[in-house]
Amino acid sequence: MLDFSIKDAFDIFIVAVLLYYIFRLMKESGTLSIFYGVMGFIVVWAVSSEVLGLKLFGSIMDKFMGIGLLILVILFQDQIKRFLVDLGSHKRWTFLRKILKHNNDNIAIDVRKLTMPIVYACMSMSKSKTGALIVIQQSISLEMYEKTGDIIDANINTRLIENIFFKNSPLHDGAMIISHNRIAAAGCILPVSHDTNIPRSLGLRHRSALGISQATDALAIIVSEETGNISVAHRGQIHIKLSSSELEQFLSQAFEDIK
Repeated sequence: MLDFSIKDAFDIFIVAVLLYYIFRLMKESGTLSIFYGVMGFIVVWAVSSEVLGLKLFGSIMDKFMGIGLLILVILFQDQIKRFLVDLGSHKRWTFLRKILKHNNDNIAIDVRKLTMPIVYACMSMSKSKTGALIVIQQSISLEMYEKTGDIIDANINTRLIENIFFKNSPLHDGAMIISHNRIAAAGCILPVSHDTNIPRSLGLRHRSALGISQATDALAIIVSEETGNISVAHRGQIHIKLSSSELEQFLSQAFEDIK
């Protein structure tokens, strides 16, 4: 007779939640096929060792599981870091973070004062077809990417953004990073996404924006130099041909999340 208790149900629930988070991270990073491969390997290992009782084959698979786990940790250290950050900053913990940060939240942040200079700059650069790549830090620090460019540490300002991405500016080819509600650095180098699903019409700026959105939880804004279209990359997804109101909505949500 099958002995199934509440403890077993809770155990299954925990495993299901863990698999869901892993599946979501793999999907966002464009490595979903690897997730299916790993799951298939685990199923074969479980069936061979636990159901069929194949001792020799099961022991070989045990060795592969131990080595494979170490390899996966090395290959997907960025995704694992994102999983831990996402778990710690999930909306269900918002009430706890507010209690812990109560003493530091006396000064309210005017989100509109942060978003509108970026929106105005992007719309102006879109009309003149000036290429731009702006990254807004969320929970995961972008300090390692800031160090690849020139440190600026200035208030968010429309004219400053446009001057940095002016075609004759030495910093216009790199990315601008905004962190802690300030322009932290410009001319920064970002990781390039090798996702094969990216349309060929999208260039290096779009691939870099998607790359940083896959490696971290940052939001990246792209202004195309060829078409003037404005796009946003966030959590491994890219949204193209945005209007000013849609861009403002993305930015408002980004700044709200880091308040």
